[in-house]
Amino acid sequence: MASKVQVEKKATLTGHRDCVYTLEQAAEEHLFFSAAGDGMVVAWNLSDPENGDLVARVNSSVYALCYLPERHLLLIGQNTEGVQVIDLESKKILKSVPLPKVPIFDIVYTSEANKIFVGMGNGGVAVLNGESFELQTIIQKAEKSARSIAYNKYTSELAVGYSDHAIRVFDAESMNLKYELTSHTNSVFTLAYSPDGKLLLSGGRDAHLRVWEVGQQYAEQGYLIAHMYTINHITYSPGGAYFATCSMDKSIKVWDAQTFKLLKVIDKVRHASHGTSVNKLFWSAHQNQLVSCSDDRTISVWDINF
Repeated sequence: MASKVQVEKKATLTGHRDCVYTLEQAAEEHLFFSAAGDGMVVAWNLSDPENGDLVARVNSSVYALCYLPERHLLLIGQNTEGVQVIDLESKKILKSVPLPKVPIFDIVYTSEANKIFVGMGNGGVAVLNGESFELQTIIQKAEKSARSIAYNKYTSELAVGYSDHAIRVFDAESMNLKYELTSHTNSVFTLAYSPDGKLLLSGGRDAHLRVWEVGQQYAEQGYLIAHMYTINHITYSPGGAYFATCSMDKSIKVWDAQTFKLLKVIDKVRHASHGTSVNKLFWSAHQNQLVSCSDDRTISVWDINF
């Protein structure tokens, strides 16, 4: 018996002047950040969603943010300018890390390895020291963009999705290449490990959601044609029982993480959802609210009840 999923739009957050590309969890579950093509990085509070707080403004579009909870720092991937480290108390730039002058698509921090991984438009993955932010190395396994990065703390593995259609899985300590997964037929835009670390989910421009079994050397469990167009992002619910996908087809879909059954489609017709590509999701433990951002310059907050 499929569970009935109730969806209600709680708020529409406006203020960005260009496509909103990314969302990132902040220190507390009701706080998050957004960044956009306008170079503005904004902090939002789900308890008072009307008023965003400008954290930083950079000179180029921002596709990637990464929050470091232990030190209350925010890493901003400033396209073609490297990574800016922002102290959120003072809103000052603590450090600028110069990188090759290319887009920055994803930034992931792991406290276990004390490293920061940066996916870049030239196919490189930059590895920064987690304390000093110094560039340690750049891992170059492809000519085309490294679009998405996911870290598995149980296996100490780093999965990277590339625009050459491959997913490459590295040992996060040594950065030795362990596996190359080549089922996708187009760019891999998003990767997510299940909360227990046993599955890797992937999606991208071929609109296929693929499921890989981590413990079986990433054998492919199967795939779903999940959307009409590009899958931009996959995120798990706080408890891990569900996950959500969003797409260039303007829709958000909610899935059962055990059975991979589609539970709900959130779209413009039925829910006054976004009018253009939905780029990123953030599923907060705060009242189980799902947050989405779009090329339409808005951020939507959804109440999801199972």
